[in-house]
Amino acid sequence: MLLVRASSRSGTPGVWSLPGGAVDHGEDPNHTVVRETAAETGLSVAVTGLHDVLADMRSLPHRGVTIHTDRLIYSVSIRGGNLIDRVGHPTDLARWHTLEEAEKLKIRPFAAAALGLSAASPDLRPDVAPTFPSFYAYAGPDGLHRAQRFAAYAIATDADQTSLLLTRIAKGYPGEGCWHLPGGGTDYGEQPGTALIRELVEETGQEGRLIELLGVASHRDAASLGPEGYPIDWHGVRAFYRVIVDDPTEVIVKDVGGSTSEALWMPMADVRRLAESELTEVTAEALQKARLT
Repeated sequence: MLLVRASSRSGTPGVWSLPGGAVDHGEDPNHTVVRETAAETGLSVAVTGLHDVLADMRSLPHRGVTIHTDRLIYSVSIRGGNLIDRVGHPTDLARWHTLEEAEKLKIRPFAAAALGLSAASPDLRPDVAPTFPSFYAYAGPDGLHRAQRFAAYAIATDADQTSLLLTRIAKGYPGEGCWHLPGGGTDYGEQPGTALIRELVEETGQEGRLIELLGVASHRDAASLGPEGYPIDWHGVRAFYRVIVDDPTEVIVKDVGGSTSEALWMPMADVRRLAESELTEVTAEALQKARLT
């Protein structure tokens, strides 16, 4: 496995991790992993698949903050280049390690989880997740407010896959009137799968079980207008999962007055007849990935 080492310029010097880094505003995560891997290792790579989506929290007492990070783990193939050492950067070395060698290293918890290792964690984790707003918009360099949010959504069907659970976006919210997938933004310190099952109950009253991760969608609306009343340059990164509801019940929208105006079980035949204009972007992409359209 190719790993990179944090330098003395980082908050965890000497700790090894997977190559990669932060998604810029509006950037497709597939492009992020290619860009960051090249910068950290000197190698040009191509994405071949999505391996997992993980979340973790890390306390930084010297800064008085706790960081929640949602991490998309991709598998890649190498197109070319040569390994480089980087002096004066947050990571300074990139090296190949066997899993047996990696087991003996100080390695970031998310990297150990992704590789199936039991390496000791060098990170401090808070006992309780801090309270933090689920939505935050900040002023961008052009003065327009920006928001970037990670969310998890469900392709939720009954056990026979004859009906699909859909929600409709309420008036006054971006995409109003369109059919959408149940789900929503993850809370601070929450794993995406856990968040999705919670959202499913809160939004529709249905108890589901996760089957598989289907993919990740990245969409940007450069001037979205919602209930805030002013344009927001919005970037959403959304993981979508296949979910089975073994005992479908009457759908109840519990978040009255929120972004969901309606929810129902729609027969698959009717789902396939929906026009793309009747669906949100992430719903259309997820249905194609699940081969339901």
